[in-house]
Amino acid sequence: MMKSLEKKVAVITGAGHENGIGYASAIKLASLGATIAIIDIEFSTKIYQEYRANRLHGSVALVLKADISKKPEIYRSINTIVEEFGSVDILVNNAGTTIGSGPFLDIDEEHFDLSYSINTKAAALLSQTVIPLMRERGGGAIVNNASIAGLGVESGFGAYSMSKHALVALTKAVAAEFGADKIRCNAVCPGYVSTDMHEQVNIRLAREQSCDIDHVRHERYSAVALHRAGTAAEIAEIIAFLASPSSSYLTGIALSASGGTPVGL
Repeated sequence: MMKSLEKKVAVITGAGHENGIGYASAIKLASLGATIAIIDIEFSTKIYQEYRANRLHGSVALVLKADISKKPEIYRSINTIVEEFGSVDILVNNAGTTIGSGPFLDIDEEHFDLSYSINTKAAALLSQTVIPLMRERGGGAIVNNASIAGLGVESGFGAYSMSKHALVALTKAVAAEFGADKIRCNAVCPGYVSTDMHEQVNIRLAREQSCDIDHVRHERYSAVALHRAGTAAEIAEIIAFLASPSSSYLTGIALSASGGTPVGL
């Protein structure tokens, strides 16, 4: 896959912090030669400076602050990317939220709406926006970060799982409708991955169970066949594969990248 993405423009959402799958994906895609455009609602100071200084393997990195739950901000961001780089070849819908996790009866209407808006609708709107551009280029690749919560349901993750199952459905719908345009759409479904977002879930579970966070980690990771959490870099490798010509005959799949984690009901 060395430099397999040269002359490709990749848009990645939710890559504004160091310890996340989005940032790891930006690093990986840049190492394969892609020009990188990042969309996030906020950036850590370190990451913002790093992107602006074009330190991603020498790749150009365009940084755009936007709320992708809002359609006008999506259009503004993609238009800026097109003005800067000409088009879009790869879209990584990575941005997500764990809002909607917790006891089902405690989830209020606002949290249902936010979970769906960020985890599902934003990916759909971004896909609608870039697909015409990909058609003009003769094809493209969309990769959605759907989580194993999009394959099964674990108790206490109701609205989150609903939104991620919908994202898997979106993946298959786009793959079915635009395959003839040489546009591929696949989902990666990570299990437990050592990111800041995942650690916030561990903290919540420790609080709910009135136990030490190390106990939560042990209980969760002991259920994984590999007996550990994954890393953001490991998931980024899979995202890069699904975005690259190496996966040219794959579309519409929801690939579990969980180290052998049971996916629930």
